[in-house]
Parts: sequence; C-alpha cells; structure tokens
Amino acid sequence: MTAANAAMNEAGTPSGLKSVRQEIAQACAKARRDPAEVTLVAVSKTFGADAIAPVLAAGQRVFGENRVQEAMAKWPALKADYPATALHLVGPLQSNKAKEAVALFDAIHAVDRPSLCEALAREIVRQGRTPLLFAEINTGGEPQKSGVLPQEADGFLERCRQAYGLTIAGLMCLPPISEPAAPHFGLTAMIARRNDLRLLSMGMSADFALAIAFGATHVRVGTAIFGGRG
Repeated sequence: MTAANAAMNEAGTPSGLKSVRQEIAQACAKARRDPAEVTLVAVSKTFGADAIAPVLAAGQRVFGENRVQEAMAKWPALKADYPATALHLVGPLQSNKAKEAVALFDAIHAVDRPSLCEALAREIVRQGRTPLLFAEINTGGEPQKSGVLPQEADGFLERCRQAYGLTIAGLMCLPPISEPAAPHFGLTAMIARRNDLRLLSMGMSADFALAIAFGATHVRVGTAIFGGRG
C-alpha cells in the first residue's frame, strides 16, 4: 500500500477510496446517470487485512478477489466484523473450486464454459445459495484469456438458461491492454442489450470512468484504492 493511498483525509476515509468515489460521481454526472446505479467493487487481491480494514471502516462494503483460496484465508475474519460485506470473485474460476466459490462469494464474474456451468448449477442447488452470475466475454479474442468469444455469446447465454438452469444477470469484460477500451465496452454493452441483461462489469482503475459512460453497473477498482501491488 503506497503512502499516498494509505493516507486518510479529515473524515477518516483512505484518500484513494475518496478519489475513486468522487470520480465515479463525476462520470455519472457527465453520463447523466444516477451514481446509485454503479457499484464500486474494491479489488483487494494480494492485500491483507491491514490494508483492507481502513477501507471497510470507511464504509466500503463490496470487495473483489481473484482467487478462491486467498479469499477463504482472509475474509471470514473480516466479515465477522463487517457481516454486511459482499464478496465478488473477479478472477477465473476452476470448476473444481465451484463448491467453495458458491459458499463464499456473493457474485461470480467469470462464467465462461460448460464445465463451470455444470459445477455452479450443481452447487447452487445443493447449497441453496444464488450468487449473482456474470458471463465473461473475451471481446479481444485473446487466446491467453478466459471468456466466451463475442460471436458465441448469444448461444452460450441461451445454454446457461436452458441446459443448466443458471440465471445470468450480466456480462463482464477485460479489454486487451494494448487496445482502446471503448470498442470493447461498447461491444459488451450491445451483447447485453440484445440478451436483456441489465448488469455490466466493466472498467478498472485506468478506465472505469469511460466504462460508466458505456453503461457499466459494476467497476472493479484495485490500484486506485489500495495502491500498487508489490
């Protein structure tokens, strides 16, 4: 956690969190959107309880983690103090971790293949928990990334509903780092509209204001809140 982001303002809010909240409000005003429509997911992956606790104390209640095992190690104790906290899994999910993911997370942002759909559907029924589900779209067609290709998205979403009985609430995308993000946000939003999906998980520290302009309902922000990762 950098000194700048560790600093507290006069109200006791970490400076990074305060800045992100202000930028979200400004982006919503510019897009003529209600800030209440945008959920800030504070991505706390790789950070320990000492870095997360001030952000919790400042009122942030939605956090994102990339790995099931890391979240299982640190969040039960934190949630004991802040039981209203919602956890989002924003990284790839292995099918053999579906049991733990359904038990721990309130939202899963990376539904992307039949084997994972089967595992999630089984655990949702078995546990009686229904985390919010996002299908991940690989808008850049990058072979090293997970996600459904855009041209296969409609069919995949239909199979989620019909074959697996999963309720997909929205889409998630992670644009290629070497390309402008706007076309990828626009493509994801278009796929969501034609499939009657209301939620869009788009935008990170460098581009969440732009994502809001394209209709993002969830922005995944880590570095701008917690500082650089070592």
